[in-house]
Amino acid sequence: MANIKSAIKRIKTSEKNKSANRQVKSSVRTAAKTVASALDPKNEKHGQLAELQKSYMKAIDTAAGKGIIKKKAASRKKSRLAKKVNAAINQAAAPQA
Repeated sequence: MANIKSAIKRIKTSEKNKSANRQVKSSVRTAAKTVASALDPKNEKHGQLAELQKSYMKAIDTAAGKGIIKKKAASRKKSRLAKKVNAAINQAAAPQA
């Protein structure tokens, strides 16, 4: 444990920031899992795919804005998810033959 007052304060601050960052990262992962499960046409949340995607994008943007994940990583994740969601929507809209 640190003896210097400023070092003790830095430890407290970094612990607080670490906790806040973990919460944001967790919310991003939860939103990703929710959208991934909704991609399945048999899932009851499949109809809400657009709203779930919107909430995921918002969570990613929040994390990127706070510097918790890098902006290019956020962009990459959003792009990959958008591809999957668009494919699922197009597959559902395609006529069943």
